[in-house]
Amino acid sequence: MKRLSKKAATLFGENMTKLQCDGSSCIGYVRSTACGGGGRLLSSCKPFSQGCKNLKKCYNGDMLNHNYNGVCMKRKFAFTLAEVLVTLGIIGVVSAMTVPSLMQNYQRQSYVTQLHKVYNELSQALVRYQNDKNALNLTEAGLTSETAAQNFLKNYFKIVSECASFTTPCFASTYKTMSGTTLTDAYFQFNHKTYTIASGSSFRPLYSKSGDKILNIMVDINGQKGPNILGRDLFMLNVYNNGIIDTWSADVVSAPLTKEQREAGTTIYKPFGQILNDNWEMNY
Repeated sequence: MKRLSKKAATLFGENMTKLQCDGSSCIGYVRSTACGGGGRLLSSCKPFSQGCKNLKKCYNGDMLNHNYNGVCMKRKFAFTLAEVLVTLGIIGVVSAMTVPSLMQNYQRQSYVTQLHKVYNELSQALVRYQNDKNALNLTEAGLTSETAAQNFLKNYFKIVSECASFTTPCFASTYKTMSGTTLTDAYFQFNHKTYTIASGSSFRPLYSKSGDKILNIMVDINGQKGPNILGRDLFMLNVYNNGIIDTWSADVVSAPLTKEQREAGTTIYKPFGQILNDNWEMNY
């Protein structure tokens, strides 16, 4: 082997600077573009020899990352500390921007899922009630008074709490709109019996005939649990004589309602109508 052009203490283990190699041989050196890496120790990795031969130059400072305990770590790469910190910083910023929105969307979907469950349970109970009476509609089946509405709930749901009015433990003590306004008796009509069923939902049935509408049922999908906000966990459902559950507005005669009729609903009726219009999505 020919003498190297710059002083070297030894071929193995000693620190060296840049080495010049001839065209026939080189002891395991190649610059970073041959295999990549870092450090200043020599290496005996065979792939480096060919690279050194071709390049005529060897940088012993690029070998260590690719020669660990005699094993050539070719094509093995790692992040530097700075790169890791920058990446973590970017992840933190993105998370701060997206996680709150994801959580809000998840919570909305959770409310809708619970509401849909209540809707299905109530729809199925109304069908059984009408079939049990061999009737063509709910009025014919006997759903014609407040007492009849209360008996319907008691007979077709497992009641775990019964309250004399719109109060605890069946419902929360106060409710608000999404804008923060406290709801009053004008919305609830407190002097009517309320019930909590086994699933944890609470009902306040009110016989209120208008056209084909026969019942207003105020529903808290999770009972006393929060957030106790109209349009989130509190909804007004309306039962029509043909068994359909929908919302209501002043010009409505029968159900199902049109999109425009649902949009025309007042504060207490509108949230459920919006969810129906948006195919069971809470987009408000």
